[in-house]
Amino acid sequence: MMLKHIPNILSTLRIGMVPLFAYVYFSDLPNAHYMALGIFILAGITDVLDGFLARHYNLITKIGTVLDPLADKLMQLMAITCLAIDEAIPVWLTLIVVFKELTMIITGIYMYFRKESTVMASNYFGKAATVLFSFAIFITILYPNSLASILLIGSAILLKLTALISYIRHYFMDVKPNLGKNKV
Repeated sequence: MMLKHIPNILSTLRIGMVPLFAYVYFSDLPNAHYMALGIFILAGITDVLDGFLARHYNLITKIGTVLDPLADKLMQLMAITCLAIDEAIPVWLTLIVVFKELTMIITGIYMYFRKESTVMASNYFGKAATVLFSFAIFITILYPNSLASILLIGSAILLKLTALISYIRHYFMDVKPNLGKNKV
């Protein structure tokens, strides 16, 4: 019976790692950035694990479909914000990501609490953007201000914007026209 809650517990733990990442990243601890990177990697591992458990054991819940992407977005927002504050990447890149992710978070919350209580599933572009962006953050923590990190972050942002356009298109073409059709 406890197994059914594990994916949501893992997502909740990932949300708890968000402020821990920032605290460690800016701490005076020796190798603080590497320790923060370890937290980022641990969050990624728990993301993969909770997704595997939820799908493999059919433990997908409505709250889990919200918690999982929220945890991902919050960790990525925190990481890129820390990198911008630390001047490891340009601030304008961070602003694009913050705008995109906050738009997705606000829209997701709105859709979740609507009468129809719609949750949009992630698509290929969204998943690919998350993976590329995580890799870009990983490289940027290791090699701040490097050409590779800037190119990876830029590519990830383009993919994130493509995902946003894809979600908007999917919503207006597929989801919105079908809202309310199944009512009695």
